[in-house]
Amino acid sequence: MMTFDRRDIRIYLAVHRHGSIRAAADSLGVAPSAVSRQIAEMESQIGVALLDRTSRGVSLTDAGRLVLEHMRHVVEEAGYLTEQLADLRGIQQRDVRIHCGEGFLADFMQNGLGGFMSAHVRYELLIGSTDAVVSALANGESDIGIAYNPPVTGAVRSIASARHPLCVVMPPGHPLAAMKAVRLADCAPFPVALLPKGHGTTDLLMRVASDSGIALRAQLMTTSIDALRRFVTAGLGLAFLPRASVAMEEAVELRELSDAALSGASAHLMVRARRRLPASVEQLARHLEGAMASFAPRC
Repeated sequence: MMTFDRRDIRIYLAVHRHGSIRAAADSLGVAPSAVSRQIAEMESQIGVALLDRTSRGVSLTDAGRLVLEHMRHVVEEAGYLTEQLADLRGIQQRDVRIHCGEGFLADFMQNGLGGFMSAHVRYELLIGSTDAVVSALANGESDIGIAYNPPVTGAVRSIASARHPLCVVMPPGHPLAAMKAVRLADCAPFPVALLPKGHGTTDLLMRVASDSGIALRAQLMTTSIDALRRFVTAGLGLAFLPRASVAMEEAVELRELSDAALSGASAHLMVRARRRLPASVEQLARHLEGAMASFAPRC
């Protein structure tokens, strides 16, 4: 019978996460030879190769992906059991990990955690791109994810979603503000600021632009939504954000983009697919679904 101990799982997950034996070893504080030896022992036990090794790093074989899914399940079930046993022993301390897109941060803090904080739960909050949120959930590194227009994948499931059309954000008095309906093509003559690839807004924009033959004049690339807003308020050009990511008191104008793919974009509250959620995670997820304005029904 094949069994994997804690060391096997720790090393294997690190190799997958970093895509390199050396990088995994550095993250674990062990010698690369120790990582290679551990993987080789696992492959010998199973009888098939788990990794494809190239000069650029390593990737999982089909067998390797099956083992990865099994190990993730083992880790998650161990966490589930740990929480249940803690309940029986009267231990109330819990840890819940949330990965959130920056545009949802204010809503999460004010409406999400604002009505749910517990002295018995320690929250770990990371801010990242849509791709980073989905990856963290899929790899078991986060419990709950909140992201804009994530790609369809079998690795995560949405607990809640709501339509959030993508808007063009512009300085007051901008020529586009006089238009009743604004399409992405109308924005092409003006300088724009964008988030990098991997963010839901940018990936969606680039897909629509490519399909429509539109060339956007990206003059600022930044990982900061605050920088996008400041680019606009300084009168430097346009940015693209859902309405919820722009504070109402900011001196800007917003117009929903009328392109079908952009007007149908959505926000998602997600967990890892096929995971049995610990009570602490389930309770917070259901609270966020009902409390955050981002997931309130829209007309």
